[in-house]
Amino acid sequence: MKITDVKTWVVGNPPPHFGGAYFLFVKLTTDNGIEGFGEVYAATFSPHVVAQMVEDVAQRHVVGMDPFRIETMWRNVYGRGYSMRPELSLIGVLSGLEMACWDIVGKAVDKPVHELLGGRVHERLRSYTYIYPEDGDRTDVYADPDLSAERAAKYVKQGFTAVKFDPAGPFSAFDPRQPSLERLELSERFVKRLREAVGTKADLLFGTHGQFTTSGAIRLAKKLEPYDPLWFEEPVPPEMPEEMAKVARATSIPVAAGERLATKYEFARVLQTGAASILQMALGRVGGLLEAKKIAGMAEAHYASIAPHLYCGPIEGAANAQLAACSPNFLILESIQTWGGFHAEILKKPMRWEEGFVIPSDEPGLGVELDEAVAEAHPYTDEALHLEMRDFPADFA
Repeated sequence: MKITDVKTWVVGNPPPHFGGAYFLFVKLTTDNGIEGFGEVYAATFSPHVVAQMVEDVAQRHVVGMDPFRIETMWRNVYGRGYSMRPELSLIGVLSGLEMACWDIVGKAVDKPVHELLGGRVHERLRSYTYIYPEDGDRTDVYADPDLSAERAAKYVKQGFTAVKFDPAGPFSAFDPRQPSLERLELSERFVKRLREAVGTKADLLFGTHGQFTTSGAIRLAKKLEPYDPLWFEEPVPPEMPEEMAKVARATSIPVAAGERLATKYEFARVLQTGAASILQMALGRVGGLLEAKKIAGMAEAHYASIAPHLYCGPIEGAANAQLAACSPNFLILESIQTWGGFHAEILKKPMRWEEGFVIPSDEPGLGVELDEAVAEAHPYTDEALHLEMRDFPADFA
């Protein structure tokens, strides 16, 4: 069996854009007609440029290869152009192609991917959601602790046992910075009100985006500790895990990190320094399924948990679920609410979510199929990147 063709879609995610403005999907086809789908999480260039990157990498390294030879393909792409380092955009491209190969392999042997990566150890996967705005909100849910508390209580009634929120302020290309007193106070009010609203029925996941200096993150953590959040996410930028480790040692809140990291090599530094005890690999960026499984194994040896990150589409979400299902140290899975809306529409059969849990699919491969007609009907025509940072320093206001 050989891979004979590659196709990409840059799909516009309709309002309210939960999961991002667009999704980049890839399909590989073999000479015996098996199709495998993957998703690329590459935010540093226009998605149309990244789609061309996928085509280029696939034509040079993937078309003509046996899809079972995933390790060989991975090393050849990783070393492409004398790189041999975690180059974020290249590894994102590699992730989507690797994911599609696993989808093909699973279909070829009529097994879900989790059965090929060690077998299922979790029958259902605990999930969490961000606190999202809704039509008719009286104010900004991200700035209003009372409205966020109401929304959190609503999610708990749906079955969620954890909610994530990030009231600490905007992120900027000029970070890290010290948090303002106003943001310290607002962050504390958020966790206080949410804890009052959900009690012990749900964990609180405090999100930041590497905005703060080491000392600033420690100041913020001290404000949050009385309310016992499950994690403090990426408190400082990801480039210096040694600094993040100082935060981890200074707080009782577990530190979570990893959405901006790629490959086992970057995660090894996180574990070696003690920077985080909860690893949030994004399957469309980290290097794919097998690379994520290796990272999960390293984490297991350090008594660290995995909580796959998702700010993407449902193909990456399905890959996250396959990894989580076969990882003993799985903690919790990010969901986009209950996997409805466009995340369901773009698939022929939606992800299965029941009372706070994702149910891993037993169908061959990743367990989901892209609805190509829906993908074709929603092309992304804007110019914005997947995420945009402020290009000026964030002020106190």
